[in-house]
Amino acid sequence: MLKESTETTRGKIARRYPKHSDIRFQPDGAAKVAFGSRKHSHKDSMTPIRFEPGASCVLLALAFALPAAAQPPSQAPPASPPSARAAARTDLTGNWVAQVTEDWRWRMITPPKGDYASVPLSAEGSKVADSWDLARDNETGEQCRAFGAGGIMRQPTRLRIAWADDNTLRVETDAGQQTRLFRFDKGRAPSATRSWQGDSAAEWLAPAPPGNPFGFGPPPDGGGFGRAPASGPPPAPQHAGVKVVTTNLRAGYLRKNGVPYSESAVVTEYYDRLSMFGNDYLQVVTVVVDPKYLTGPFVVSNQFKREPDGSKWKPTPCQTDPPVGTLQRSPYLP
Repeated sequence: MLKESTETTRGKIARRYPKHSDIRFQPDGAAKVAFGSRKHSHKDSMTPIRFEPGASCVLLALAFALPAAAQPPSQAPPASPPSARAAARTDLTGNWVAQVTEDWRWRMITPPKGDYASVPLSAEGSKVADSWDLARDNETGEQCRAFGAGGIMRQPTRLRIAWADDNTLRVETDAGQQTRLFRFDKGRAPSATRSWQGDSAAEWLAPAPPGNPFGFGPPPDGGGFGRAPASGPPPAPQHAGVKVVTTNLRAGYLRKNGVPYSESAVVTEYYDRLSMFGNDYLQVVTVVVDPKYLTGPFVVSNQFKREPDGSKWKPTPCQTDPPVGTLQRSPYLP
C-alpha cells in the first residue's frame, strides 16, 4: 500500500512540475527538485522536498483545490428593468377632448395673416409668417403643416391614447388624423426621414403635487400666457407625469395662419393627469425651441377633459379654414 501511494505521489509530482530539469525521489519518500533548466555546480542547486506518504495526498489535494477556490462565486444576471407600461406613474390612456379656455381667436378660427402676437419670432420667422399663403399650401400638399407636433395640441381636437406596446404610447388625433408614438425605449434609432410628428422620446417623471387644469395664473416659467421668459432655458413645470422630446420634424406651423417652426425645432412636452370637480383632466405643457425662427422658447398650456367613450370620435383630414378678418396694426407700434 505504501509503495503504491509513493508511486502515485511520484507521478503527480512529475506532472505538477513538468518544466523542472530534474526530480529525484528517495527511498524514504523524500524528493529533490531542481528548479530551472540551467545546471548549477554548487550543492544548493537541488532543493530537498520531503513528502510523507499520508501528507503528500493532502498537499496535492490542496494544490489542485486552490485555483478553484480562488474563482469568484457566480452571480445571477441582473433583472431586466420593468417596461414603461409596468412602470407607469399615471394612466394617460382613454378618450380626451380639448378644453379651449384661452387663445380662442388663434385656436378656434384661423386668424388673419400676420397675427403672431405673443410668439417670439425672429426677423426671419416674421418674414415667413408674413408670406403665408393658404392656397399655396393646399396646392402643394402641405395642408398638414398646422397639424405637426409643434402645433397639433393647440387644435380643437380629440385625443385617443392607448399603449401600442409595452414601451410605446400611441396618441391619435381626430383633427388631421395624426398619430404620434411616444417611445420609452431610448436605444431606438431615429427615423431615416422627417415627418409631421417626428421622433418622440418619452420618460416618466416623479410624481408632483396637482395643479390647476385650466391654466389660471402665470405659467411656471415666469413669462406671460403663450410667452416664454426673456432668456434662459424653460424650466420644467411643477406637475408632469411624462416628458416627451420630439425631434426630426418637418417644418410646420405653430398656428393655423402660417406662424412657422423649422426642421431644427425641438418640441418638449409635459403630460399629466389631474382630477378636479369630479372629472379627469389631461394637462399638456408644450415648449418649442427653434434657433431659426424663434428668439426664445414658445410655451403654451393645453387642457383636455376625459370622455367616457369614443362615441364622439370624428376623424377629419388636415384642413385649415380661410382666415377670418384682416389684421389691423396700430400706427403706434413698430
